Amino acid sequence: MVCVLAFVVIGRASHQDGESLAGVAGTAWPFLVGLAAGEAATRAWRRPAALVPTGVGVWLATVTLGQLLRAVSGPGTDAAFIAVSAVFLGLFLLGWRLVAGLYPAVRSHAVGRDGDRAGSR
Repeated sequence: MVCVLAFVVIGRASHQDGESLAGVAGTAWPFLVGLAAGEAATRAWRRPAALVPTGVGVWLATVTLGQLLRAVSGPGTDAAFIAVSAVFLGLFLLGWRLVAGLYPAVRSHAVGRDGDRAGSR
């Protein structure tokens, strides 16, 4: 949810649309609905940090449903906005999962097979 709200607040600020609660909510709701649908469809609570299928599924649902809901509810959309939302939300919704996926690999290199920290002998 934080990733979607960051996308909305940064986007609105870059277009001088203001950051009123009503304005942020009006821009965010289609993407938040997409996010919730993606999390439900991928059962994100089971493996929230998994890049595949959780991350990719949540990202695709957020962008696709968000854009569709914007198109049918009035604000509309265009190719540039679709591209920007796909890239920004991809970086934020997939990026933290990539970093989280690296953590176990880094940790396994720092701890030896017998559980001792490397260099602690």
